[in-house]
Amino acid sequence: MESPRATSGSRRARRRARPPRRGLLYVSLATVAVVGATAAGTVYVKAHAGDNTVSSAASPAPSSSAPASGEASVEPVARPAVDRDAVLSSALGKVTVPSGAEVSAAVLDLDSGDSAVHGDSAFDTASIVKVDILATLLLQAQDAGRHLTATEKAYATKMIENSDNTSASRLWEVIGKAAGLDAANKRFGLTSTEGGDGALWGLTQTTAADQLTLLQQVFGDDSKLSEASRAYIQGLMKTVEPDQRWGVSAAADGSRYALKNGWLARSTTGLWDVNSIGRVTVGGTEYLVAVLSKGTVSQAGGVSLVEAAAKAAVGSFTESTQSSESSESAPASASQ
Repeated sequence: MESPRATSGSRRARRRARPPRRGLLYVSLATVAVVGATAAGTVYVKAHAGDNTVSSAASPAPSSSAPASGEASVEPVARPAVDRDAVLSSALGKVTVPSGAEVSAAVLDLDSGDSAVHGDSAFDTASIVKVDILATLLLQAQDAGRHLTATEKAYATKMIENSDNTSASRLWEVIGKAAGLDAANKRFGLTSTEGGDGALWGLTQTTAADQLTLLQQVFGDDSKLSEASRAYIQGLMKTVEPDQRWGVSAAADGSRYALKNGWLARSTTGLWDVNSIGRVTVGGTEYLVAVLSKGTVSQAGGVSLVEAAAKAAVGSFTESTQSSESSESAPASASQ
């Protein structure tokens, strides 16, 4: 049996040996260091507790302030609307037109689809109608499910490459003269073209806008003509004889063009109809161009007028496009 003193001393010893009370969770942070921060206020903390290392990072908070990098933000600039007809008319207004003469033009940018027309007067087609005659012949052949005969091909080649009138007259009869031409043109989308009376295919009446529509049938994908028919006409228009390569070709880069020209001295007045239609390539962009003129005192004068108008017409597109691209490259405003 233990003595009361011994018992009391033993109890005091046990009380002294008892460890101090602690909380249920003990964490000793030896060091706390801020090791990184973002502009949005994110703080990274590294904590050391004995041999254990704990890392934590606050989620980044959204910031409505300017970018931390300090780079300027550029507001997009909308391309200004361009009145293509007005630009074309302005360009042609700078072309010298002889007294009593008249010129009309139409242009289509095949890349952008933009187009413009200046003038809505009717003109004699002269020999540019030969493209329309061949397009009509090919459409009729497609409808009949047949190919052109060897004779028709021979006429077509001479009619386009050499502008042979006898060949044109033969094919004019094959297509049914004005009635056949007008029926095909209705399907092609021409609205202001009327075939010449009887055998007078050269006096077919047309407008620059309608000739542009015809060119789209020949050179565009959305056409009543098959791909083979379009390629056939294009091939002939690329190989016209050398002395007939004037006209809209004046606006092209080098020899990158396909065209058909027409010229006719009117017996009633002695004045000339001079026209040119085709496709030209300028700066890598393809344009369809139709230029019609009447009233010049000579064929040479008509050719000069048509070429000047073709250059101005295509130039109205290339120059306005460059101006628009230049304005787009300059930011309207910037903020830090």
